[in-house]
Amino acid sequence: MNENNQEQKKGIVAKIRDFGKNAMRVLRVSSKPSGEEYLASAKITGIGLIIIGVVGFIIFLIFQFLGIF
Repeated sequence: MNENNQEQKKGIVAKIRDFGKNAMRVLRVSSKPSGEEYLASAKITGIGLIIIGVVGFIIFLIFQFLGIF
């Protein structure tokens, strides 16, 4: 039973080590976005938030009209 526990610990350590290697690989490849890229991402995110808010508000109005809430 003790040997099985040690094997599990080695497996966990190996998984953590692999995750660390993969994370470092991603960090080496990634780069800071330019101002233009950042602005485009911010615009897309803002538009998405507005769309989700409008859809939620429309659903709220429909429920209010039907008397569900």
